[in-house]
Amino acid sequence: MPNHIDRHAVNGMIARYNDPNYHRWAAQIRRTGGCAQPVHLRGKVEYRDPLNGTLLHRYTTTNEPGGVLRLACKTRRASRCPSCAETYRADTYQLIRAGLVGGKGVPAEVAEHPAIFLTLTAPSFGAVHSRCEKSGQVLRCRPRRKGGTCQHGRPLACNERHSADDPRLGEPICPDCYDHTGSVLFNALAPELWRRFTIRLRRVLARDCGLTVKELGQVLKVSFAKVAEYQRRGIVHFHAIIRLDGPDGPTTTPPAWATLTHLTEAITEAAQHVVVTTPEAAELPARTLAWGPQVDLRTITTNGDLTEQAVAGYIAKYATKAAECVGTLDRRVRPTDDLDQLDIRPHARRLITECLRLGGLPELEDLRLTAWAHMLGFRGHFSTKSRAYSTTLAALRAARAEYQRAERPVSTGRLPFDDDTVLVTSHWAYVGQGLTNGEALLAAAITATRLPVTAPAEGLAA
Repeated sequence: MPNHIDRHAVNGMIARYNDPNYHRWAAQIRRTGGCAQPVHLRGKVEYRDPLNGTLLHRYTTTNEPGGVLRLACKTRRASRCPSCAETYRADTYQLIRAGLVGGKGVPAEVAEHPAIFLTLTAPSFGAVHSRCEKSGQVLRCRPRRKGGTCQHGRPLACNERHSADDPRLGEPICPDCYDHTGSVLFNALAPELWRRFTIRLRRVLARDCGLTVKELGQVLKVSFAKVAEYQRRGIVHFHAIIRLDGPDGPTTTPPAWATLTHLTEAITEAAQHVVVTTPEAAELPARTLAWGPQVDLRTITTNGDLTEQAVAGYIAKYATKAAECVGTLDRRVRPTDDLDQLDIRPHARRLITECLRLGGLPELEDLRLTAWAHMLGFRGHFSTKSRAYSTTLAALRAARAEYQRAERPVSTGRLPFDDDTVLVTSHWAYVGQGLTNGEALLAAAITATRLPVTAPAEGLAA
C-alpha cells in the first residue's frame, strides 16, 4: 500500500479516536463484533402502550456518531468481513453437526441413522497444473514419457513438483486448448445437476426396495446438507452429507433394510447416470454434462478417521468462501470494468470473458451468466440443506439474539418490557455501508479482529 494511503489511514484513525463521540462509536463497533462493512441506518423506533398510546420509550439515531446506527453486515464471505464470516461459519458448523449427532432440537438418536460424506466433482475441461502427494512425496505435475506439444505449440508435459502456494496451480497447461465454454456452462448448471441427482437417488432407493417414489416417502426420507467448493481450476464441486431417516425425519428411525451399503450403492448409481443438457444456441450446439468420474464416498463415524466434528468443520470452512479464493472477484463485474486491468488470475479473466460472451446469447439468457460472471457462471446457493436435516440458521440466530437480549442488563439498553406486549412503530432508512481505512484500523484494534483481504472503502459513511 502506498505511503500516502497509510498516512491518510493513520490520520483518519487519530481523528476518529479524538472525536467527542468516540466512546459511543466504539460501543457500536463492539456490538457489531468488529464488522468490517457495517450497515448504516438512520431513523427511529417508538414503543407505546397499546391501550392508551402512552409513549414508553423512544430511540433515535440523531445523537449517534454521524447520526447513524451501525449494524453488522452478516455476510458469509471471509474476504469481505472476517468477523461476520466467522459467525456464519460457527452457525453452519452447529447446523451440520446437529444433523450428525443431535442437539439444537435434533434427537441424539440421529447418530444411529446411516450417513455418508459425499464429494461430487466436475469432469475435465482440459489439463491444468496440479499438485499431488503420494506416500508423503510431491509428484510431478504432468509427466509425459514422450513429451510432445499441443496444436498451439505448447508442451503437453509439466515435470515440476509444484509447491502448495504455486500461483500456477489450476492454470491450464494450454489456455487455448482449455474448454472455457464447458467450464462456464457446468458451473451454471451444477445446481440443476445436483437437483436431478437427489431425484435420481430417491428413485434408485425406491426401485431397489420394490416401491414407488411415493410409497418410499411413507417409510423413508432422504436428508442432506451440502456446500459448494471452488477447485483451483475455477469449477465448483459439491461436498454433501446424505442421511437416511424415517418418514418424519430425524425423529423417526429408518427401516432396517436402509443400510450404509444400500445408501452407498444408490448414491454411486445416481451419480454415474444423472445428466443435464445445455441450451442450444447459434454456433453453440447443445452438450450433455455430467459429474466427473471421481465420486468419493466416506462413512462418517464417531471415533474413526472421519468424525462428525471433522465433517462439520470441513463443510463450515467452505461455507464462508466463494470464487475469490481461486483468483477472481468477490463482487459483480461492472460495465465500466476493464477486465485487463483487474487484479485477477489469467485463467479467471478468460472464464469471466466467456461468461460475458455467452451471457449475450438470447438462448442462454435464463442462465444469467453476465450477472454471475464474477462467480465464473455459478449462481446457486453455496450452503443448502433439506428441510428435515437439522435446525436452521434462522433458529440459531434467533436463539443467540434472545440470549444476548436476556444477558444484557437494563442499564446498558435492555428495555423493561417485551416487544410483543407493546405497540412498536419504526422508520429506518439505509444511508451507507462500510468504514474508512482509518476506522477499519481502529475497529480491528478495539475488537481484536483481522482486516478483510480487500481494503475497506475509504469515505463510506452516512
